[in-house]
Amino acid sequence: MNPLYSNHSTGRPAGELKFLILCPLVIGLCAACSKPLSPAPSTASSTTEAASTDSEPSPAEEEPVFAAAPEGKVLRHAVFFSFKEDAGEEDIQGVVDAFRELPSKIEEISDFQWGVNNSPEGLNDGFTHCFLLTFKNEAGRAAYLPHEAHKAFGDVLRPHNDKVFVIDYWGTPAEEPLERELKHAVFFRFKSDTAAEDIKKVEAAFAALPSKIDTIKRFEWGTNNSPERHSAGFTHCFMVTFDSEEGRAAYLPHAEHQAFVEILKPVLDAPRVLDFWAQQ
Repeated sequence: MNPLYSNHSTGRPAGELKFLILCPLVIGLCAACSKPLSPAPSTASSTTEAASTDSEPSPAEEEPVFAAAPEGKVLRHAVFFSFKEDAGEEDIQGVVDAFRELPSKIEEISDFQWGVNNSPEGLNDGFTHCFLLTFKNEAGRAAYLPHEAHKAFGDVLRPHNDKVFVIDYWGTPAEEPLERELKHAVFFRFKSDTAAEDIKKVEAAFAALPSKIDTIKRFEWGTNNSPERHSAGFTHCFMVTFDSEEGRAAYLPHAEHQAFVEILKPVLDAPRVLDFWAQQ
């Protein structure tokens, strides 16, 4: 028998025993009363937060900020396509027609030229169709790329396109257009270990050619700044313009051009060249 409940085991008065029994119980109850009660799960704060979230409009997305175009420059967007072997003439013409319609649908396109490759050099890597778009600045390009009309054009292109090559660069607008423009688009990819000073030598040597070869009627160059990933590692674009095939024929074997090629060869990984008669 538990001694706490037996008067005979202690000989103590019953009143004292009752006190001893009740005292711990009272102390325990008081201790329990003194503990802070855990609050019942409340939905007040979460509901308030939800209401606050629902009632407060989400902050508007910040508009991207673009730097102003370099003084006297426009943004060129050079695009080249190769087509699948089973793409017919009608399919390809459909792509060309759809691309040519974009300037009437996207106001940010300030100029548009296109043509079919006719380079005699054989350095086009299978690309056949050339398109040169111009924007006033980066904001114009940013509006163009996600534009619904551009996306719709992509749907026309995609079933027939094999490869795409894109280079963007800052170019110089011509004061007066030529009656006919034979575009000679030259792209360089340099060896990975090429020093920056050697690349600058190439840039300077190419930029000097218009002063040495009078058949060059227009010249501009720049480094790729396209946000798209279709450059295949090419970093430099040089756009040379002739007014005739005879002008190009005089340029290619010209002694000054050949001297430039000798500067280029040691640092060049790959060239890519496409020529086209510029059409609207």
